Amino acid sequence: MYDELTAVDIRKMKEELEHRIQVLRPQLIEEVQTARAFGDLSENFEYKCAKQAKNRNDSRIRYLEQMIRTARVIEVKDREDAVGLFDRVTVYNEMLKKEMVLRVVTTLRQDALKGLISKESPVGQALLGKRAGDRVQITLDSGAGYFMEIRSIEKGEDDESLEISRY
Repeated sequence: MYDELTAVDIRKMKEELEHRIQVLRPQLIEEVQTARAFGDLSENFEYKCAKQAKNRNDSRIRYLEQMIRTARVIEVKDREDAVGLFDRVTVYNEMLKKEMVLRVVTTLRQDALKGLISKESPVGQALLGKRAGDRVQITLDSGAGYFMEIRSIEKGEDDESLEISRY
């Protein structure tokens, strides 16, 4: 399966990848070598921390390379009256009896705690293409579900202000 990402997502990943390879990797290798010189590796906490930081960086590099290699670039298509990618949507959650503002984004930029909902999530899938005034059913993997009413749509764009997700 390919991740559907925008050209901005790809560019941001490439920038992070270059920084991690060109700047962070040499720094972390140097830190490992410095900590190794402190002596006995079995009791060398600095060495263990430096190795962990280097391994986390290497893991993120592999992740970014894989994402870039397998991504399918999509174009943001805007329909004036319907929910689309990067739009802010004010909804009324009937289960929680509360109004919420959500923004539909690519998977790489999702952060539910900030109201950034992936277009592949159950909520994102239910909202995309719908109009203000529509009542949508959110169906979860477990089979349970609830309803939301779309109160308003504020058109958005891929403005690069949204960071790509860390782990």
